Amino acid sequence: MTIERQNPPGLHATPGYHHVTVTSAPRTVYLAGQCPLTPDGTVAEGDILAQTDQVVANTAAALSFAGATPSDVVRTVIYVVTADRAVLSSVWDRLTASELGPAFTTASTLLGVAQLGYAGQLVELDVTAALT
Repeated sequence: MTIERQNPPGLHATPGYHHVTVTSAPRTVYLAGQCPLTPDGTVAEGDILAQTDQVVANTAAALSFAGATPSDVVRTVIYVVTADRAVLSSVWDRLTASELGPAFTTASTLLGVAQLGYAGQLVELDVTAALT
């Protein structure tokens, strides 16, 4: 299996992700949106970065269960409850510095949204991975 991550000529420079990801994978893993829920089902306490850390832990566990690693990720969509670009950047920075960092070198989208599914939830991560 190959995963090609590229930035075509004529498109803007990115802060670490690639515009296009192409894979020859025979298996694809789709994770449900990973929320900042602790094992007991409550939203992680603390600020948005603490919630981001819980999302990282949950996503890493789900990828591992599927036999995938962050390097196998071919698409991410990050939802953050904010209209503040500085907050979006802080979540992006936290994710790219985490154990999931390689997942964000692929096709990625970062969105500020009005609300998410759980009361008090501030961040969610949608991940697709490709496997042999």
